[in-house]
Amino acid sequence: MNIAAAPGPGLVTLCVVLVAASAAVYRFAQLGPVRVVPAAATRAILQLGMVAAVLGAALTRLWSSFLVLAVMFAAAVHTAGRRASAGRSGVWLAVALATGWIVVLAMMIGTGVVPMKGVAIVPVGGIVLGGAMTATSLAARRALDVVRDRFGEVEAALSVGLSERDARLEVIRPTAADALLPGVDQTRTVGLVTLPGAFVGVLVASGSAVQAAAVQVLVLFGLLLTQSCAVAITVELVARGRVHRDRGSPGAPDPRSGRRRSSREVSTARAVTRGIRRRPAGGD
Repeated sequence: MNIAAAPGPGLVTLCVVLVAASAAVYRFAQLGPVRVVPAAATRAILQLGMVAAVLGAALTRLWSSFLVLAVMFAAAVHTAGRRASAGRSGVWLAVALATGWIVVLAMMIGTGVVPMKGVAIVPVGGIVLGGAMTATSLAARRALDVVRDRFGEVEAALSVGLSERDARLEVIRPTAADALLPGVDQTRTVGLVTLPGAFVGVLVASGSAVQAAAVQVLVLFGLLLTQSCAVAITVELVARGRVHRDRGSPGAPDPRSGRRRSSREVSTARAVTRGIRRRPAGGD
């Protein structure tokens, strides 16, 4: 199976048309600033060009391949913290990202399923890391949003004797499923709705359909474990206050703002908290 995607006039023309069409849709449907599309496209070209040049040399040596993974990890931590608007506390998300990612890579390499070669470790590690970053970003952002939006319920839980961690967990825990949903849906619908990158990559590299399916299953199952660990730890970090939004930053709650909640707000918050505490374990 060959795809004519080598650099040339045809590829350049098609890419320009795709970007221009996307920008036109942005303008017509008022989806946002038109410059978003060409700016993203330009950034993608520059980044992929640099990555291609670096990987060409890095993948020939094992130590340089792990160096590439380290740089990718640092970028993932920075991106996750920025998307969650966590400020400097976003550095704690490195713990969430590293835990599942390192465990999965160690299992893949230790069993010999993924050979100890840069050309194999970097692509697989990058895919798994990317999935973990997305899940971590979603989990942190949703958890911090719900702590802000339901701050009255957290205070009510504190007033009835719950610890700060447990009070936050009462409102944060339901958001974990939302963060894991994209990965779970991808696994459920693979082959029916989409053909993910690992599958297509093996086919393009002249591998058999069976080989492509085997690689994709490995990646998907690795993503499930990595994302589950990342989300679980992210939720715990937010509940313990390690990951938070700096006071004065967009979306940060300000408990000392001076605004007094009405008695109705307090009563409602306490009633909701009592209902949460009386709910049987495992109930919907």
